[in-house]
Amino acid sequence: MALTRWARNLRPQKLPFRRRVTRASVALVYRKTEHGGTELLFIQRARRDGDPWSGDMAFPGGRLQPEDPSTRAAAERETLEETGVDLKQHGRFHTRLSDLLTRHHSRWRPMVITPYVYEWLGPSSVMLNHEVQQVVWVPLSFLAKKENQSTLPWRTPLGTLNMPCCRYKDYCIWGLSYSMLRELLTLIPTLDQSD
Repeated sequence: MALTRWARNLRPQKLPFRRRVTRASVALVYRKTEHGGTELLFIQRARRDGDPWSGDMAFPGGRLQPEDPSTRAAAERETLEETGVDLKQHGRFHTRLSDLLTRHHSRWRPMVITPYVYEWLGPSSVMLNHEVQQVVWVPLSFLAKKENQSTLPWRTPLGTLNMPCCRYKDYCIWGLSYSMLRELLTLIPTLDQSD
């Protein structure tokens, strides 16, 4: 399979100080469609007062907990908790992507997020928890097309920044999720993206 071939050659960036800060991880989960295309799973975060990313599109995941043996295990646990998607039982792990540096939601402390890539081979049903409003499967071919890339005005204390994003229907994929998506798309040029 094409994805397996590129995964063997992948050398993701591991931030050297990652073990000294808060860690989190996410799962980039894709599935094959019955028409031969590929779709990528996104969650839309539940809308909550005080959450700066309320309602945003993201990949399932969260912070490493003391009971998690690894960040990969944390991604699998969080994905199961948020969506009911059991990657241990019905997922095929492929690889990890590069670490990304961000901050806690409510504090300026640094946090490192590690993305992991899985193929989903299980049922299409989901069970959402309170953190997730809905699950959206987006065609990889749509995400890869240049004409579907856009910008999102983002206000900061220093002025407005035009953040790169991808718009799908009424959804906007931006920020860290967009960075992870771009790395995934760059690394899998041989994956069949036709729908």
